[in-house]
Amino acid sequence: MKTLSTVFSSAALTLLTATGALASSGATNKVFVSGPLILLFLGFCALVVVIQCIPAIMMLYGMIKGALSTRKDEIVEVKNSK
Repeated sequence: MKTLSTVFSSAALTLLTATGALASSGATNKVFVSGPLILLFLGFCALVVVIQCIPAIMMLYGMIKGALSTRKDEIVEVKNSK
């Protein structure tokens, strides 16, 4: 039990006396300029994502339309059976 308390005490002492890392060192003042080919590639990737969303939206619309039309048919059937 004494060794466990010694380990926790030494870990706490180490964490309390440790200094923070200096995050300002390094290449933080460097400016990265993308060329036109990089921008063209990113634009193409965005176009692919948008084009892939079109069938997903159409399928979602069809599913909602199908679910609502089935629900309306059931309501009409229930009213007609009474």
